Amino acid sequence: MALPRTLKNLNLFNDGNSYLGVAKSCTLPKLARKMEAFRGAGMSGPVKADMGLSEEGIQLAWTLGGLDLTALKQFGAVGADAVPLRFAGAYQRDDSGDVTAVEIVVRGRHESIEMGEASAGGTTEHKITTTCSYYKLTVDGVTVIEIDLLAFVEKVDGKDRLAQQRAALGI
Repeated sequence: MALPRTLKNLNLFNDGNSYLGVAKSCTLPKLARKMEAFRGAGMSGPVKADMGLSEEGIQLAWTLGGLDLTALKQFGAVGADAVPLRFAGAYQRDDSGDVTAVEIVVRGRHESIEMGEASAGGTTEHKITTTCSYYKLTVDGVTVIEIDLLAFVEKVDGKDRLAQQRAALGI
């Protein structure tokens, strides 16, 4: 019997700046596809056609303690890939002690910044939601998933699933 890999520690980087000791939590991006049901003649039920990524997009939500001017100054950034963020996680198995390095790199812009409740003598935190145009998941140095919405690239396990479509479109 094996025990699962458990997140033992994390760090978050914003444009290369470490949030060690400042980052409180991250809600990692949900990856979802838009599927549309199709049922034609002679089919006993519908088959869902894959229409690409869902309309929800790719979002990273993260919480920082204290006051952070870096993120605040990035609010309203013009480019869809203006803000680079990197999540680094150390996942460890409690049976073997093996540590797995997980890295998620995204680029996007902040959709919302919640300043939270302010009270004298109390701790403060910012909750930031970043809508992403780029996403890359790397586990132990191996790229598992890479999505670049602006470049029309979607790689999963080393295979670019949009390469033939780009070729057909001449891009």
